[in-house]
Amino acid sequence: MFANNPFDALSALISTDVMQMYIIVMAILVAGGTILDMMHKKSAQYFFENAEKAKANAKRTVSTGEKISLAVSTVASEVITSSEFCNTKRRISHLLTMYGFILFVASTALMIFGNKAEILPQLWHIGAIMLCVGGYWFWFFIRVDVNSEGAKWYKLVRADIFIVSLFTTATFALIWSYLQSKGGVVGDMGSTTLFFALFIVSNTTLFASVLWSKFAHMFFKPAAAFQKKTTVADGSRENLPGDFDLASAEVQAKFPDIPEYMGKNPEYMGHGIRREPPNHY
Repeated sequence: MFANNPFDALSALISTDVMQMYIIVMAILVAGGTILDMMHKKSAQYFFENAEKAKANAKRTVSTGEKISLAVSTVASEVITSSEFCNTKRRISHLLTMYGFILFVASTALMIFGNKAEILPQLWHIGAIMLCVGGYWFWFFIRVDVNSEGAKWYKLVRADIFIVSLFTTATFALIWSYLQSKGGVVGDMGSTTLFFALFIVSNTTLFASVLWSKFAHMFFKPAAAFQKKTTVADGSRENLPGDFDLASAEVQAKFPDIPEYMGKNPEYMGHGIRREPPNHY
């Protein structure tokens, strides 16, 4: 099964040109959906206005070298390793889903566009499995409303379109590939055809629903993280107060009521929201 390229057998029923056109249409849907989402939420306008506001409130000028360093740091931290997730389980689930998606989509496109590398079918199956592990783990155990609010796992809202269509696409793809490897014929009116159809429906939903799903945020998140780091570097900090060491004599001189209410050597109480896991249902 892992060495089987399911799209080879599919070409007997659907021409390669049609499959390639489908990939192109999906890419157009993602681009179009992202642009419409950006226009609807005015994301670009927000980032531009926020950048201008930060410039006006900046305490210092961030050099080009510093900006490059911040960009590299953002890619390494927020993109490659998803360090913004403080919850280890959530972070692992996200990384499995993200890299599984990249492997699955990239290997699909390469195989359909004629790349015959023997490793591609293996990467396709590994990516689908990673998607399933990360997606189902998140859906059944990690989601805030399920984990912390006691909601049922089968409760669906519009925001769930992305994750549900993501792991169902991978699931149906694996089942379709398995049935094919066992001798199923794509043209048969049987289970192989059924799961191929479910795979296509789920995949089309994933890429066609960008405007209503959380798909587009994948493109905004790195930009937002970079902008936040830049505001810290230039001192504007989005008009938020700095991080103070309450035990510092300099801080206590600036805020003389600290010793009165918290003592001369107050302990660091940390981020209240992270003191304990949110399990209060």
